[in-house]
Amino acid sequence: MRHAVRLAVTTGLATLLAGSAGAVPAAAAGTWKDRATAAYRSLQEHLYVDPLYQENYPKQPADNPYSYLWPYREAVTAALSLHEAPGDSPVSRRDLAARFAGFDAYFSGTPGSAGYQSYVVPPLGTGGDLFYDDNAIVGLEFVRGYHATGDSRLIPHAVDALKAVERGWDNDPSRPCPGGEKWVESANNSFRAANVTGLGAQLAAHLYLIRHQRADLDFARRLFGWNQRCLRQSAGLYWNDISYDGVVNETLWTYNSGAMIASATLLYRATHDRSYLREAVAAARGALDYWTTGDRLYQQPAIFNAYLLNDLLLLSSEAPDARYRAVFERYAARLWSENRDAATGLFHFQASGGGAPDPANVPAQTLEQSAVVQIFAALAWSPRDHWRIA
Repeated sequence: MRHAVRLAVTTGLATLLAGSAGAVPAAAAGTWKDRATAAYRSLQEHLYVDPLYQENYPKQPADNPYSYLWPYREAVTAALSLHEAPGDSPVSRRDLAARFAGFDAYFSGTPGSAGYQSYVVPPLGTGGDLFYDDNAIVGLEFVRGYHATGDSRLIPHAVDALKAVERGWDNDPSRPCPGGEKWVESANNSFRAANVTGLGAQLAAHLYLIRHQRADLDFARRLFGWNQRCLRQSAGLYWNDISYDGVVNETLWTYNSGAMIASATLLYRATHDRSYLREAVAAARGALDYWTTGDRLYQQPAIFNAYLLNDLLLLSSEAPDARYRAVFERYAARLWSENRDAATGLFHFQASGGGAPDPANVPAQTLEQSAVVQIFAALAWSPRDHWRIA
């Protein structure tokens, strides 16, 4: 149930747009900042439950008192993304500190299985499974927080998350396409997944650039190489997973495209090997060619598209291309016009996580409301800050 959105069937958005590289026009950036602010205020009004968030608004009968870790992480990302957009912000440094402190509610220090669990641990909750992709994205958020604030106390938390991800590497040489990252720390796990493998590579590369430990770089390369070798469908597109018996799940998601674009960009920074940058550019081109065909981008979960946008903007800090922003401005404008409830300021999507609201009146979610804040805020960021956006 926690990851039900990942089971949805994909289809996606619009036409590739061209433009000239350069600074974001002030009026356009201001518009997106205003929209991000409005969406954030609605998030706080309807979904914030001090000190965390609830899953849905209105709250559903089966909901827990608090959200799972994944939505909470995205609410933190929304706050940081809006805080870092130029101009006055409704998110203070004190707010940010409180959001990052909230991650402690999900952390278990149990020896041998330490890491961020999927649900709040005692005393606020009962805890939950440890998902390796959750730990990768939480680690990435601590890295983003460090770059935004310069607070080195955030880095040990990112390292804790990376240690959990490292346990997810599959060491069984008898598997088809040996290696790769398992999804969940459980004897019931039966596959290796593109998402955690790409996101883990992104986190390890970031930490190498911060603490210069060769093991981080080696791990990032190993993860990146496995996705390229075992799950790459074509430039910029990655199948979702491969089972222990070799069956490939050929579902495509935008965030799998994004994680590998970001990983290649960071590996280029770490090694100065231009083949990584060429791979990132080719992946971005391939991803956009696919996701802007028909309605594919719009039908993807907004949270996955938020990842892809940030990852493309990260790449643009090394190889500028105005298409990245142009495509997502069009997508974001559609979200504002088709998915927003003007009465509440909340954004509603199909039960699958993408597209316009369905007749069943699916509740607004912390996960997707946070995604919209992230997308609008990213479009307001100054290009000079894109080097640390993902």
